[in-house]
Amino acid sequence: MIAELRDCTCALLVLEQFVLAPEHRVFKRTLAAMDSETRRAALARYPNLFIVLRMTQPRAQANRRLYEIAEGQQGFFSTKQAKAAGFAENTHPYHVRANHWIREHRGIYRLALFPVTDHPDLAQWALWSRNRREESEGVYSHQTALRLWELSDVNPSKLHMTVPKNFRRNSKPPDILVLHRADLPSSAIETTQGFQFTKPVRTILDLIEADSASQDIVRQAIRQAFERGLISRKQVSVAHMPDTVRKFFDAELRRATR
Repeated sequence: MIAELRDCTCALLVLEQFVLAPEHRVFKRTLAAMDSETRRAALARYPNLFIVLRMTQPRAQANRRLYEIAEGQQGFFSTKQAKAAGFAENTHPYHVRANHWIREHRGIYRLALFPVTDHPDLAQWALWSRNRREESEGVYSHQTALRLWELSDVNPSKLHMTVPKNFRRNSKPPDILVLHRADLPSSAIETTQGFQFTKPVRTILDLIEADSASQDIVRQAIRQAFERGLISRKQVSVAHMPDTVRKFFDAELRRATR
C-alpha cells in the first residue's frame, strides 16, 4: 500500500477522491504544481498521510451526515438514522464505549459532544414515536403543551403525548409518557426543533375534554392565551367543540376582555 501510494499518479487520485478538507485541497494544488521529481520526493516523505486519509474519509462523511440528522433533533438520532448515515449496526456499541454517542433508550442515541438544549427529553421521546418510515407520530399535548406555551404554572411530572388511533408499539411505553389517542389535523400542530406540540386552542380543548386540569388552570390558560394573542375569537368560532365547551370558552373570553 505504501509503495503504491508513493506513486504520484495514484496519490493524486487518492487526494482527488477522498480529501475534502480545505487544507488538503491546498496541499493537492501544491503537489500538482510541482515537477514530477519534486512531487515524487514530497509524496515519499508522507506515505502514511495518504493511508490515513483514505481510511478515515468515509467515516468523516458518515459523521457529517449523522450530525446533519441529529442537529435538527437536538443531538438525538435513532438506530435506523445512524445506519442510513453510514454506521453499520454492529459498530454502534463501539461508539458508545468510545464516548462518541450516549445511549438514551433502546434504539435512541445522542451525540456526546452536542451542546445542551432546552428540551432534550421532548426530542428524545419524539424519536421513540417514529413509525417504520422514520416519521414522528407523537405530538405533545395537554399539560405538556400548556407548559410549552407557558400558559399556566402547571409543571407536570409526566409528558403527555397524543398519538394516532392506530399507533402501535410492541413494547410497553416509557413510564415518563402518558399517551392520548386522536388523529390530529396538521392545522392543530406546531413544529419546532425535533418535536411537535399542539397549538393553544387544541391544547385547551384537550384539557377540557379530558377533564385533566382544574377549571382554574383552564381559565388562566384561556385568559393568558387571549391576552398574548395566541388565540382569537375567530379561531374559537371555527374550532370544532361541543356546545358546552364553546359556552365555557366564550364566557372566559368575555371575562378576559372586561
